[in-house]
Amino acid sequence: MIDPNHPFYEPLWRRVLIPAVCAAWAIFELVAGEPFWAVIIGGLGAYAAYKLFIERKKPPAERPADEPQDQDLI
Repeated sequence: MIDPNHPFYEPLWRRVLIPAVCAAWAIFELVAGEPFWAVIIGGLGAYAAYKLFIERKKPPAERPADEPQDQDLI
């Protein structure tokens, strides 16, 4: 559902803001007496944090064409 390598998620502030808003919303739901929705939104925030910080991989740096590839050495 979340493509962590999409250019939209490149700025750090966006990757931090999404789970932070979910956490704030979950706390609001707990205070309002709605534990069901707090768990749902807290889970979404945890999923977003996992995808955006743990699973996110930087694309490999492009090498110039004149550099030998690993397979060329065999």
